[in-house]
Amino acid sequence: METLIPTINRLQEVFLTVGAEVIQLPQIVVVGSQSSGKSSVLESLVGRDFLPRGSGIVTRRPLVLQLVNVAPLQDRLKSENGHGVKQNAQSSYPGVKAEEWGTFLHCKNQIFADFQEIRREIEAETERGSGDNKGITPEPIYLKIFSPKVLNLTLVDLPGITKVPVGDQPEDIEAQVQEMILSFISNPNSLILTVSPANSDLATSDALKLAREVDPDGRRTLLVVSKLDLMDAGTDALEVLLGRVIPVRLGIIGVVNRSQHDINTQKSLEDTVRDEHAFLQRHYPSLASRAGSRYLAKTLSRLLMHHIRDCLPELKTRVTVLSAQYQARLNSYGQPVEDHSATLLQIVTKFASDYCNTIEGTARYIQTSELCGGARICYIFHETFGRTLQSIDPLGGLTELDILTAIRNATGPRPALFVPEVSFELLVKRQIKRLEEPSMRCVELVHEELQRIIQHCSSYSTQELIRFPKLHDSIVEVVTGLLRKRLPVTNEMVHNLVAIELAYINTKHPDFTDAAQVSASVNSQQAEALDGGKRWKNEKVTEERIPPAGFGSPSKSQAINLLDSAMPVSRKLSAKEQRDCEIIQRLIKCYFLIVRKSIQDSVPKTVMHFLVNFVKEHLQSELVGQLYKQGLLQELLIESQDTAQQRTEVAQMLEALKKANNIISEMRETHLW
Repeated sequence: METLIPTINRLQEVFLTVGAEVIQLPQIVVVGSQSSGKSSVLESLVGRDFLPRGSGIVTRRPLVLQLVNVAPLQDRLKSENGHGVKQNAQSSYPGVKAEEWGTFLHCKNQIFADFQEIRREIEAETERGSGDNKGITPEPIYLKIFSPKVLNLTLVDLPGITKVPVGDQPEDIEAQVQEMILSFISNPNSLILTVSPANSDLATSDALKLAREVDPDGRRTLLVVSKLDLMDAGTDALEVLLGRVIPVRLGIIGVVNRSQHDINTQKSLEDTVRDEHAFLQRHYPSLASRAGSRYLAKTLSRLLMHHIRDCLPELKTRVTVLSAQYQARLNSYGQPVEDHSATLLQIVTKFASDYCNTIEGTARYIQTSELCGGARICYIFHETFGRTLQSIDPLGGLTELDILTAIRNATGPRPALFVPEVSFELLVKRQIKRLEEPSMRCVELVHEELQRIIQHCSSYSTQELIRFPKLHDSIVEVVTGLLRKRLPVTNEMVHNLVAIELAYINTKHPDFTDAAQVSASVNSQQAEALDGGKRWKNEKVTEERIPPAGFGSPSKSQAINLLDSAMPVSRKLSAKEQRDCEIIQRLIKCYFLIVRKSIQDSVPKTVMHFLVNFVKEHLQSELVGQLYKQGLLQELLIESQDTAQQRTEVAQMLEALKKANNIISEMRETHLW
């Protein structure tokens, strides 16, 4: 049991070397209002004057105080000379010729044998960290005191709770102090030592109020009632000390502090402890054995040891889990580059492989939130592009008047007995041309997805690229350039697909065999309509664009001007005109569907061959050809400062965790009970 507190002190030193508090270690946090007697309580535990004193906030930085029990100087000297019993590692300090001394973390290898120097160093370090404006800072000062008169303890002295800013203190000084206190006592592995003077009402104790916020059950709270000798005449604190006013789970201990006169006259702490014992015997004889500074020190040491015993299993588990996490992080940063050529080839090959695997759907990192890579390209081909083509009306934008006008324009000055084939070709080409825009848009969408795959591979697949930002940017530039070069080629081929269809209207297409039957079918339906049957299609009223067959007779006073004649009035199409329009519509629709089916099949194939597959096949060779150059190797494989710094920090943290694990493992099960 006696080795538990030194073990925690060693763990604290290990984690201080990496400047991080990833482990919440057991410790005792001292909380109290200004002038509540916190400093006197701490000094009574040490047995020496070493804390700064004055008016207002004197403690402006957390003071982490480790008390280490050592053998007396004579015993240590005998141990160094080979005489007497052998001292353990915590009791033998070769080279130190002082009975009591202190060390600061920020003063490496410097021994403070004079406790007045310790006080001055605390004041100086406070000024360096928080300035001279009475402000506070959460950065702690670490002080370790070695003495044969102390018990092994770890305490944290915090600034006293204040209400009103004094001098040039910030206006929110109260909130700052409370926030700092809460950050320490919120640690579930900490014990809370609240200090409240006996001459004030416990119901208004700010220290107890803050402790209740984080420890409502009081399982971690111990109350010290200070200044028992300053109570009004005729009153005592017996009810408070017995826990009848405010019960505290870990106990209530009364102490007598040194008065300001005792401090000014430099009354020794030995005399203070003796006078304190005499006072308790006179005024609280029934509680004298369970009160006082010495009893407080023993109680704190016992509580801390038992608390450490309870926390140690969970602490060991936490260290083990963190070790695994930091080892994984360190592995993700990789090792420093030694062979630049091999490293570059490895990264390029891995990137190219991940890029191709993302297209093929065999990537190691598969997204679940959205389609990516080959799956999205498939969606573009069969959903986006396919549905867009299916939504195009074969006769969209083509009115019966347009068809009739095209037929008449194709016959010249002579009325046509049959529907001219030229009008069909003219109109069907106009409709086929509408397939080019969605086809080009399909190429654009696939190109955009191939660009997105670059970022996907950079973020998820190739972690090495994070280490080398210049190499990452160069790879992105090379792949983007390759895609940029292939885009015009693919666009041209897709454009040619539509141009090929426009170049030759194949009326002998195998799927166009029923074209000859269209005219007969329409004629028969038209004949039925003329005999009184239903018309094959709805009758439409169209606006006649050509001049009417007859003109009204002009008045005698007006000259006849054919160019200035009135616009033709709307009329129904004649039976022959209706029949001719329906023939052309049937032919256009039939042939358009043949071409649309061909385009819907050939465009994805063209995009895959000229863009997707080409990039897959030539990506690695393009990357190697552009980047594998002796002049670029050193420059491309320069690590980012963040990566190098993070690797160093993670390595240091991992080393600290390994040391902590070894320290905890040294504890035998027999030490825990």
